[in-house]
Amino acid sequence: MASSDLSSPPAQDSTSAIIASSIPSSLKFLVSNIKNLVPTQLSTDNYPLWRSQIVKIFRANGFSSFLESPSSSPSEHILSSDGIQTPNPTYQSWILQDQNLAAALCSTITATVLPYILHLESTHAIWTSLELRFQCTNRSKVIQLKNELHHISMNSSTMTQYLTKIKSLVDQMASAGSTLDTEDVILYILNGLPAPY
Repeated sequence: MASSDLSSPPAQDSTSAIIASSIPSSLKFLVSNIKNLVPTQLSTDNYPLWRSQIVKIFRANGFSSFLESPSSSPSEHILSSDGIQTPNPTYQSWILQDQNLAAALCSTITATVLPYILHLESTHAIWTSLELRFQCTNRSKVIQLKNELHHISMNSSTMTQYLTKIKSLVDQMASAGSTLDTEDVILYILNGLPAPY
């Protein structure tokens, strides 16, 4: 009698069966490989680089809506014709995906930044909070770099050192999410040259 009880398969409720079957392979791939695909963890000074990597990997796997829009969440319950609320399987699937993506996102953030987002529940809330926190920092950095470019001069540097310094400033601006026209870079170069040039 005991052996027949052991051989029968355990019962599964329909909600857990729906959830188990609704995990897309792209979600499994992203969660399993995000640390390899985004090797640079978010810190206080590399937000543009980190953001670019996250956006690309989420978009490539079809999850960019979890970053961009809180309205993509389906309703938690379904109201039947007789007025009874039942759990919405679509919501259960969505919350499973959202929480896995939120955990994956948090795994790419350094310990110094994590305290700012630990209290947030959804992928979108985490993403929005990080954007607000780091956009101001980037704007300040870009303004500082533009000011340095505006006041750069060759002085006693060699031409190679001078051009390398300008290239470094332009590259730092690009990594902060701002670009300069080629003509503007040329003007900065010419303005910093001494009179004999």
